[in-house]
Amino acid sequence: MAGAVIGVAAAGLATAFAVERALVRKSVNAPGDPHADEEFGEQPHDERLTVTAADGTELHVEIVEPQQAGAKPTIVFVHGFALDMGTFYFQRQALTELGEHRLVFYDQPGHGRSSRLQSGDYDIAALGKSLAAVLDATVPEGRIILVGHSMGGMTIMAFAEQYPEWFGERVTGVVLMSTSAGLIDKAKLGLPTLAARVSAPFIPLWGGAARLGGPVIERARLASSDLAWLLTRRYGFGDSRPSPSLVTFVEQMNSKTSVETLTKYLRTLYTHNRFPALSALKAVPVLVLVGTKDYLTPVAHSEDILRRLPDAELLKIDNSGHVVMLEKADEVNAALIPFLERVS
Repeated sequence: MAGAVIGVAAAGLATAFAVERALVRKSVNAPGDPHADEEFGEQPHDERLTVTAADGTELHVEIVEPQQAGAKPTIVFVHGFALDMGTFYFQRQALTELGEHRLVFYDQPGHGRSSRLQSGDYDIAALGKSLAAVLDATVPEGRIILVGHSMGGMTIMAFAEQYPEWFGERVTGVVLMSTSAGLIDKAKLGLPTLAARVSAPFIPLWGGAARLGGPVIERARLASSDLAWLLTRRYGFGDSRPSPSLVTFVEQMNSKTSVETLTKYLRTLYTHNRFPALSALKAVPVLVLVGTKDYLTPVAHSEDILRRLPDAELLKIDNSGHVVMLEKADEVNAALIPFLERVS
């Protein structure tokens, strides 16, 4: 009987994977992909360096110098969970072409080319200190505009909580994309309600599970890469037919992030609460962007931020999901660039 059950289960999984692969092939090979010829590789930069955070984590940083002389603020980009600096691919292209601002990009601890956390826990507060180390090393003087997506926005809030004196003096503008000041547990990380209720109590335990079974989980991720692609399309994008090349780009960033990093950050995301930190942002202009089909940090989270920052500007981008700056790059840039000009 046990053998029969296992056989049925194996047959079911084989069928599921076959369906997944068929769907992925159909999506990837679909004609009319506007980004089919895009080379999502290394981007132009004038300087590349490693910044060591206070806890010893080595952070990979890239800098683009302005083509025009001037005293405009440096723009520092902070990416989100399970991604890397490639998150801002289209913003980097547009602002490099304009050549008016100095641009700083870095990979958060455990992401991209940065090392894993050297000590302590994966914690939003620690990310605020990592951002402080990047600012000290790359922008020792002059004005700064901070741009954060998802966990990157939370990082900026943690930085504001720890260093409120920077805001209004050094930091003169903030852009928050698809992020939250708290209540992540109510969003349930985009999971269906029933699954969220079952899994919520166990999120703080996932870090231990990764230590015990990390290699097994990694092998499972590789075996189900097609499923990962479909889930990325489902939860990262709002459009029912997003660019397959963009989905692949995001899924590749996800897949390069270790299970240890993913599970340990999930715990701190689950307990994230930075509403009091928003008071520091009242000293500067703030632009909040969110896709109307963001399942991970829904519109309600951006509206909560606006309730505490009534002078901030909120832009809801229709038919876009969590990676709004990639999926709707033209609309995001059309709002971002004028904001940067006004702040500058």
